[in-house]
Amino acid sequence: MSPLLLSGFHRDSNDLGMGTLQLVCVYAAMLAPALSALIVMRGRVPNLRKALGLELPNRLMDCVLTIVVPLGLTVASLVIAWLAGAYEFDLGNLSGFAGWIAPLALQYVLSLPFFFGEELGWQGYLLPRLMQYGRLVGYLGTAVIFALWHLPTLIMGGQYPGHSLAASIAALVVSCLLVVPIFSWLRQRSNSVLPAVLAHAVVSSLAMRTVFFLSAPGQDLDPMSVGLQAWPGWVVMALFVGWLVKTKRI
Repeated sequence: MSPLLLSGFHRDSNDLGMGTLQLVCVYAAMLAPALSALIVMRGRVPNLRKALGLELPNRLMDCVLTIVVPLGLTVASLVIAWLAGAYEFDLGNLSGFAGWIAPLALQYVLSLPFFFGEELGWQGYLLPRLMQYGRLVGYLGTAVIFALWHLPTLIMGGQYPGHSLAASIAALVVSCLLVVPIFSWLRQRSNSVLPAVLAHAVVSSLAMRTVFFLSAPGQDLDPMSVGLQAWPGWVVMALFVGWLVKTKRI
């Protein structure tokens, strides 16, 4: 992220568009966790693919859940934001759903190698090894490292433009503490890191764009108030994680 930092870039609005330098830096950074995992593990384990979860999921349903669960949680969070007066729906856009989803689906598929670059590091390498010291250590450690890894982007406005760095770090740590167990559940039930990759891509692309797609025009969509990374998202993710724990799925 150094070229972007040195250029003086700062994100001041919630616009999802990115310039060329932003795209290059962000995508390069997203590959770093996977490269780190491969460098550390190469030659140290007899089966690198199994050690990092580089296998196909057990069931097709494991991949279906990676889309249904994040999008379902996103819509539920928008309903909570609407009830709180922080969001206004405009369902008239649903008539143009086909034209909206087609290019977005292509963009989603093309971005998967870069989300693979992240989750091979987090769910493939880091989480299983931190789990050796206890499940709670695994979840908390992975979530905090995952959040603080975003520090360069947070300094530049990143996920919470318009908010202080301290508030942005705290909010992202909370978001990661809640989303890591969900990604972990998908990874563990499938014995593959691929579902975590697919779910991460949905959370970071499809889910965020769904917020804009369903919103009434002219809204000021505060990232602290709307979306999975905001307090309504924390509520629905906390309830879902609680259900996963209660039903012994994690």
